[in-house]
Amino acid sequence: MEYTPRLKDHYSEQVVPKMIEKFEYKSIMEVPKISKICLNQGIGQATQDKKLIDNALEEMGLIAGQKAVPAVSKKAISNFKLREQMTIGVRVTLRREQMYEFLDRLITVALPRVRDFRGINDKSFDGRGNYSMGITEQIIFPEIDLDKVNRISGLDITVVTTAKTDAEAMFLLKELGMPFKNQQN
Repeated sequence: MEYTPRLKDHYSEQVVPKMIEKFEYKSIMEVPKISKICLNQGIGQATQDKKLIDNALEEMGLIAGQKAVPAVSKKAISNFKLREQMTIGVRVTLRREQMYEFLDRLITVALPRVRDFRGINDKSFDGRGNYSMGITEQIIFPEIDLDKVNRISGLDITVVTTAKTDAEAMFLLKELGMPFKNQQN
């Protein structure tokens, strides 16, 4: 038997029927789903210290469970000592099983480890059904060894869905277990 992530099973067994009932879709293919999750970490001090990029690549790879790629600048900005094609960050795009595994770890393990956590902002939708959030410390992920961290930095997480509206995307993410601040159904 082939392995499927716990959250993917939950989506197909519980979330899809609830969404069909609430939004009255005519076909199961209309039901919104998560298409990808993008992780991004900008490292401003990388213009001075090249080791920061190597550390960030390694940490992002551990967090995502997939190799991270360096992000390079598109244009030169002299005030920031930035030249074209200079590495200034790291990014990862997760799809399929890795995406569901990461989202499950984020919801059940990482977010509850945030200090004074009261839920994530429910206003961070972009109008087209995609959700973005920022994490201030990468050390909330259990894969990161605190002894090896030389600099605490944050990262951005964007959940891209096939939903047409923010209401559909919010319902989808809420049913998948995302802990929003203002929980109302």
